[in-house]
Amino acid sequence: MKKLIIGTRGSDLALWQANFIREKLEEIGVEAELKIIKTQGDKILNLRLDKLEGKGFFTKELEEELLGGSIDLAVHSHKDLPTVHPEGLTIAAVTEREDPAELLLILKDCVDVTQKLSLKTGAMVGTSSNRRKAQLLALRPDLNVEDLRGNVPTRIGKLRDEDFDAIMIARAGVNRLGIDLSEFHVVVVDTTEIVPAPAQGALAIQIRESDRELAGVLAKIHHQETADEIGLERKVLNLFEGGCHMPLGCFCRKEDRQYEVWVAKADTDEDFPDRLFLNVSSLEGVAEQIVSKFSAERKKPAKVFISREIGEHNYFRKALEKHGIEIEGRSLIRTFPIVNVLDPFYLKNIDWIFFSSRNAVEYFFKLEPVLSKKVKFGVVGRGSESALRRYGHVADYVGESGDITEVAEGFAALVGGLTVLFPRAQDSLQSIQKQLKEDTRVIDLPIYETVVEENIDQTFADVLIFTSPSNVEAYFADNLLDPDQQVIAIGNSTGRKFDEMGVKYTLPYSPDEIGLAAAVFGIDMK
Repeated sequence: MKKLIIGTRGSDLALWQANFIREKLEEIGVEAELKIIKTQGDKILNLRLDKLEGKGFFTKELEEELLGGSIDLAVHSHKDLPTVHPEGLTIAAVTEREDPAELLLILKDCVDVTQKLSLKTGAMVGTSSNRRKAQLLALRPDLNVEDLRGNVPTRIGKLRDEDFDAIMIARAGVNRLGIDLSEFHVVVVDTTEIVPAPAQGALAIQIRESDRELAGVLAKIHHQETADEIGLERKVLNLFEGGCHMPLGCFCRKEDRQYEVWVAKADTDEDFPDRLFLNVSSLEGVAEQIVSKFSAERKKPAKVFISREIGEHNYFRKALEKHGIEIEGRSLIRTFPIVNVLDPFYLKNIDWIFFSSRNAVEYFFKLEPVLSKKVKFGVVGRGSESALRRYGHVADYVGESGDITEVAEGFAALVGGLTVLFPRAQDSLQSIQKQLKEDTRVIDLPIYETVVEENIDQTFADVLIFTSPSNVEAYFADNLLDPDQQVIAIGNSTGRKFDEMGVKYTLPYSPDEIGLAAAVFGIDMK
C-alpha cells in the first residue's frame, strides 16, 4: 500500500493521537505521514462552543480535505464528531478507549477536604462543557462555573496563572500527553459521579467510504468492544438530536457479559440533570429505551418513601422535587452509642480504619479519637465518604459498587498483612471482614447499637426505599406491600431480605443519593 497521509488538527493532543495511529499502522507494515489542518474550533477562541454556528467545529475542515482527496484518513477525538457523517465518509476503525473519567485540578490553596470533591466553597471552576457544568452544579451548587477554552496545556496554564481556582478536563488527554500535575491537588471524578460525554476517551479513524482497501487495513487496529459501547452512546446522542454542546453524558461499559449504561441529561447547562442507570444483556433497542425514559409524557411516581431523614439540600431531594415528586423520609430504627470513651489500645499500630455506614463514622468521631497521620480510611460507599469528609478526612478507598462482595474484595486486595480497625454496629453482618485475607489483622470495635421501632405506620407512597435490613424488618413487622407499590433496596444485604420475602426490588448501581435518584427516575409507574 502507498504511503498514507493522515489529517489532524495541530494541538498537542491531536498530534499525539495522529502519531499514535501512525505508529499503529507502522506495526502492521503501513507507512504514513501527518498533515496539519486548522479547524473552525481552533480559529475562533473568543466564543463558547455552544455559540458557534452549526456542528463539527473541530472536524469539518478535516472532512472536507478527506472528501477532496488531499488526505487519506483523518484522526478525531470521537466525542467531537457529529453523529451523522457527511455523505461519502465513514468511520473505519476506533481504538480501545482510554480512561473516560474526568479530572478536577485544584490549586492547592483552594482545597477543602470537608467539601465534596475537595473544593472550597464558592470556588471558580473553568470548563467549556455544558455537560460538565450541569452535573458539577448539581453536586456543588455553590460553585461558580466559568467558560474555559483552549487546548489541554493552555487550560492548565490558565489554572497555573490563577485565572481559576480549579478546572475540569478529561483524564484521557492528560494521560496521553503525560502531563505532570504534581503542583495541583488532583481529584479523579468517577464516571458514575459525572457521566462522560458519548465516546469520551476513544479515537475515530475516518476515511472515504469508497476506499475499501484501506478499510480492510484499518480493520486490523479496530477495537470492537469499544465500538459497541460508544456506538450505543452516540446513538443516544443522535436520538436526542444533540451535538457535542448538549448537556448529555452517556457511558456504557461491559462487565461480565452485561452492559452497564449511565445517562445524565439536562435541558441547559444550569438545569438539574436527570440520571438513569440500566443493566442489560444486549444493546439492541437500548438507545430507544433510554430516550423513552426521558419523555415528558412518561408517568413518574407521585410519592416516594425512604427509611431515613432527607436533608433540605440533599441531591436526592432536589432530583425528585424537580419532577414534583413528594418525599416521605423517616427512619424506622434508632441508634444509641455503646462506647462513650475510646480506649487508646484500639488506635495503637493500626494501618486502616474501615467504615461500613454513615452511623459508624459519626459515632466513631464523637469519641474524639487521636489518630496517627499514617492511618488510611476505607468506606463502603460515597455516603460514608461524605460523612468522613465532614471530619476533615478523605477516604483512601471508596466502594463504588452496590455489591458488598465487590467492595470487600477491592478492599481486601489493599490491606493484606496490615491491621484494620472496624468501628461498627453491634449487630453488623461484618461482610467486609469475612472477605479479608488470613494475614490481615482485624480489630473489632462495636460502638453503637440499633433498635427497631415498633408499631410503624403504613406508607401509601408509590415507591418504597429501604436503607438497611433492620428498616425492612421494622416496616414489615406491621405492614404489607401494596401490589402497585415498587421497592428499591440499598445494598445487597437489604436486597437479600426481600429475596427471603419473595419481593421484587430494584438495586441501585451505588448506594448513595445519585444512585438512588437514578433508580427512582428509571421506574415506570402503571
